[in-house]
Amino acid sequence: MTEAGPHPEESIFSVETLLKYMGNDAKALAIVAKIVADACAPGMAPIELAGAALREQRLADAGKIFHSVRGSIGTLGAKRLVGASMALEQAIAAARADDIPPLFATLESEYRLVLRDATAWLARHAPPSAG
Repeated sequence: MTEAGPHPEESIFSVETLLKYMGNDAKALAIVAKIVADACAPGMAPIELAGAALREQRLADAGKIFHSVRGSIGTLGAKRLVGASMALEQAIAAARADDIPPLFATLESEYRLVLRDATAWLARHAPPSAG
């Protein structure tokens, strides 16, 4: 674990591998666009819920939310977010109270970056909606 935070060479958001795995064609693009849209639909709500759980000392609840976010957003090639979430989940599990606020701030920042990049990707690549 580094104190400097996420490594810049790690990706914020990248679905290129997922697209290639699914065939890298129009059908794959439509499926991946749906996955990205669904993953981003809740916006910041999961992070806000987890933050409230942390403030209320419901660490197990917060940890479950972070784990869920890591699973859903991690499929989008969000390596930096996955690393930030794992570090925070480990701090929660080890009850390292002093480490939790800065790790949460890092996770929140990474989540915002994923949403930003995913939204931009959708604007460039999502097929037009029917109707």
